[in-house]
Amino acid sequence: MSGRARLALCAMAATLMASCALLPLVDPATWIIQAAFVLAVQTGVGAATRRVPLARLVTIGAQALVTLMLLTLLFAHEYAFAGLFPGPDAFRHFGDLFQAGGDDVGKYSIPAPLSDGIRLMVVGGVVVIGLAVDALAVTFRSAAPAGLPLLALYSVAAGLSDGAGWVWFVLAAAGYLMLLLAEGRDRLSQWGRVFGGGPQTGADPSGGAVAPFRTGRRIGAVALGIALVVPLALPALDGGLLGGTGTGVGSGTGGGGTISAVNPLVSLRDSLNVNEDREVMSYRTNSEQTQDLYLRIVSLDEFDGTAWKPAKRKVQDVPEPFPTAPGLGDGVRRTEIQTRISAADWYGQDWLPMPYPASQVGIGGKWRYEPIGRTLVGDHGQTTRGLEYTVRSLIVQPTADQLAEAPPAPAALRREFTEVPGSLPPVVRNTAEEITAGSSNDYERAVKLQDWFALEGGFTYDTEVQVGSGSQAIARFLKDKQGFCVHFSFAMASMARTLGIPARVAVGFTPGSPQSNGTMSVGLRDAHAWPELYFEGVGWTRFEPTPNRGTTPEYTRADTPGTTIPNPDTPSRGASTEPSAAPSSSESCSAAEKKLDPSCGGESPQAVIGTTNGGPPWFLILGLTLAGMAVLAVPLLPMLWRMRARSVRLGSHGRTEADAAAATLAAWQEVTDTAWDFGIAPEESRTPRKAAARIVRVGHLEADAADAVHRVADAVEQVLYAPQPRTTPGLADDVRVMSAGLRGSVGRGPRLRALLAPRSAVRVAWAVSEGWAGWKSRAAARWTAVVHRPSGQGSG
Repeated sequence: MSGRARLALCAMAATLMASCALLPLVDPATWIIQAAFVLAVQTGVGAATRRVPLARLVTIGAQALVTLMLLTLLFAHEYAFAGLFPGPDAFRHFGDLFQAGGDDVGKYSIPAPLSDGIRLMVVGGVVVIGLAVDALAVTFRSAAPAGLPLLALYSVAAGLSDGAGWVWFVLAAAGYLMLLLAEGRDRLSQWGRVFGGGPQTGADPSGGAVAPFRTGRRIGAVALGIALVVPLALPALDGGLLGGTGTGVGSGTGGGGTISAVNPLVSLRDSLNVNEDREVMSYRTNSEQTQDLYLRIVSLDEFDGTAWKPAKRKVQDVPEPFPTAPGLGDGVRRTEIQTRISAADWYGQDWLPMPYPASQVGIGGKWRYEPIGRTLVGDHGQTTRGLEYTVRSLIVQPTADQLAEAPPAPAALRREFTEVPGSLPPVVRNTAEEITAGSSNDYERAVKLQDWFALEGGFTYDTEVQVGSGSQAIARFLKDKQGFCVHFSFAMASMARTLGIPARVAVGFTPGSPQSNGTMSVGLRDAHAWPELYFEGVGWTRFEPTPNRGTTPEYTRADTPGTTIPNPDTPSRGASTEPSAAPSSSESCSAAEKKLDPSCGGESPQAVIGTTNGGPPWFLILGLTLAGMAVLAVPLLPMLWRMRARSVRLGSHGRTEADAAAATLAAWQEVTDTAWDFGIAPEESRTPRKAAARIVRVGHLEADAADAVHRVADAVEQVLYAPQPRTTPGLADDVRVMSAGLRGSVGRGPRLRALLAPRSAVRVAWAVSEGWAGWKSRAAARWTAVVHRPSGQGSG
């Protein structure tokens, strides 16, 4: 096997090894077999075209064409001619698949199912990276830059999976080192045997150069070992790549049995952030009243002034049964119910939706229990996708008197759940005190806050309002009085804390819509957030400040002085008492949604996730703008380079004998490159005179343009062979006349090709490759000089 064929195989293997980092993202992983097949054919085509040999760009083009045909065979054969040759219908199908794949990426959590769209994205991405690696390492004989696409492939996988495992890093790094060593061996083998201090030292019996190869292999192994081991000595890196996965839960590594996910709602956002209403789950319960059966996912109990989020807490094995709900006394009426819940196959949530407070959960899989929030969270990748589980829970029915007479909360609980940051605007506290003036207990204060938000304060329910971020977000909401459940729940919980009432925010779903088969259907538009306030003897108690959403709890309406809050039906239930399979609705939706679906309603899925952005941050807008400009500019780079090169070459006039040769040779370079752009490839073996004659003949130049080319050729011969080069005036004008003659002799297509995609622009890639090779040679020489520097001992 030749050295270049061996290098091509190493390039393919390195791409496959790096693409293994994508395996945890999609289930099943059968896509890698298709990717390996396409890469193998792509590599074989490259080897065949290089053996002919063909020009480098033709080689890459042939590989790209065959790759496109194979992708057409795999994904769009029914839309292509003979199943291989794509046409407009096939490209439209590719576009539809990419769009579907993007939608699937947004709606599924990891590992995502292997839909056709996702399969095209991963297989297509791998083979495009493989083509780039093969072009750089084999076609242009520069393996070092090929590490960039390999790094991009690994980085995408690491970013999506919240940190790829160290095994995938080792595979990707080993593939890259193998590629570098193969290139080094190929280069050294071209020089024959390598000798060291004595005969045959370091020489392979077959003539191959193995001593430097073995040295490079050892250096690579040591470097890889250092990359893996050194982080172990750096505490700031949390154990390095070889650190264990910890005992945490969620998508992070965890440690010490804690919830390691900073924001467990990220997976919920990924699952719910779609435009149409889809069923998230269905359930059947033995409770006669479902209007208060909220399905709670998680509680947000840490408030930093800009956002509410879950605190980092210890988790434990799921108890059987759960401990008594905190703060719930014996004198409060309660009813135990049982609910059977079935989650949709696409709904991958780390946190388990269930009624509050749950007393027992029957579920399979790996789950952990967080006792403060009384929630279950999936352990290392466990999600709700397709799960069926049974929850025993309590319907707690306190009276207004019990809440009004509740004693103070324990000091530790009050201290944690009434904490507000110093950055909270004073208007929040002042407004809360103004609304609750004259109240005699925390219960009355809580009801007045709920009453003010839901009815008396003049607030409007509007899902198009941005959530907002920063310490002024709540103040803006209190001023503008427009928002949806995130605004109302965040504001009421914050105001309750300023009044000394322990408060947190719960996130989950309203009860949903009754179905004809006796089940309840919960859709995306049932997503909701609400405040929970703590009362000793009752525990964490739900309030509903959001207008037109959910149900107002009975205990906030009965026997409450001054309470005028009506009992609106939950939007997801509708006004009719007949069972309906229609999606839940609401009074507000965006203008775009109304155009697409007149029955559109409900709350934006972003309400569930506690988004803290008031719009894209400035750096994201700037980055996207720059990326868009770069995407638009990349196709124009060859044209811009040619324009710059032409200006430089024709701008030097050669006024003195010293620069006459340089100016003349630059003009001749522009002649040959211009002819190349119009399809007349340069032949370095020809003399300037014969090259000029060939340009005139092949380019069908008229007399003026032909004379201009010959004048430049004569000037080149003069500076090359005359004893004293002299300046030849008018060379730039001659080059322009020749260029005009070539443009006039061809049609519009070749003219556009010469302008937008000039063939001579390939010199940039050659220059980069030569520069890289020169830099490596100089670096090797400096390294050799350092290693073999004399000891400096004197002779006497």
